[in-house]
Amino acid sequence: MGDVAILVPILHALLEQNKGIKITVLTQKKFSPLFQGLKNSTVYLAETKTKHKGFLGLYKLYKELKKYNFTAIADVHNVLRSRLLKIFFLGRNFVQIDKGRKEKKDLISKKHFVQLKTAHERYADVFRKLGFKIDLSNPNFPNKAILPSKVRSFFSGLEHKKFIGIAPFAAHKSKMYPLEKMKIVIEQLSKNHIVLLFGGKNEISLLNSFEINSHILSVAGKLTFSEELETISNLDCMLSMDSGNAHLAAIFGVKVVTIWGVTHPFAGFAPFYQPKEYALIPNLKKFPKIPTSIYGNTSSETYLNAAASITIDQIITKIEGII
Repeated sequence: MGDVAILVPILHALLEQNKGIKITVLTQKKFSPLFQGLKNSTVYLAETKTKHKGFLGLYKLYKELKKYNFTAIADVHNVLRSRLLKIFFLGRNFVQIDKGRKEKKDLISKKHFVQLKTAHERYADVFRKLGFKIDLSNPNFPNKAILPSKVRSFFSGLEHKKFIGIAPFAAHKSKMYPLEKMKIVIEQLSKNHIVLLFGGKNEISLLNSFEINSHILSVAGKLTFSEELETISNLDCMLSMDSGNAHLAAIFGVKVVTIWGVTHPFAGFAPFYQPKEYALIPNLKKFPKIPTSIYGNTSSETYLNAAASITIDQIITKIEGII
């Protein structure tokens, strides 16, 4: 989801800065709400688990897409499926993303511990190579959405309060802040209003248990994805791990504080248009090998709780300074 969310502000810039173009976004159904606000665009659904599954399914997808006579094709994913589509579209203006794998490998090995090109610029480069101009230095963000009815009463009549979204989970434990500490963070921030977001089946009950007063609301499992995005657009600040949740908030220009574990912003995956000071990283004197991986999927046992070296006071101070 994070990889898809990163694309959204790039497409906004593409459409705003290149008048008269129309785009079709090829994506899976579950991600389609991310592109609802794009002008001059349509979404084409790749049904990779059914009719577009496997080699023959991808060829069928190619035959469907071929009818549209696209003048340019931007592959910002560069995985096996899109590489096969590139073969099918042989002869078309087809550009694939350079993910910078060597630079990222050097970053992990500490051969070059420097800020790499951001994922957003890598996405933008694909469209630049196709001949379009994209400047990400001064973006326009979508307006706040109308709040879903399920959360409207929580926000109603509280204009003087700040609303902070908190998404405490990530795909890998090595990227998560300890939940016992996160509970204290939530409690200390709840003089404002806290919206707890994004939890799977196993996390929903845990987030519900964090509703220790009327200033805290867990919406995990209670909203559709579209409704979650509408809610996020109304936040004043988002606290997230290095995860797709941070990128979802950044789409709307929400201020995003990120907590990092064994990954590092230097890899280029910080959320869009956020000051580097909003990224809280572990104590590198205690954990000098960070980043141990780009995506957090590999780490030694001694580094699993690296994020815990970020203090509760650091998080509270950062968020209160922002809001």
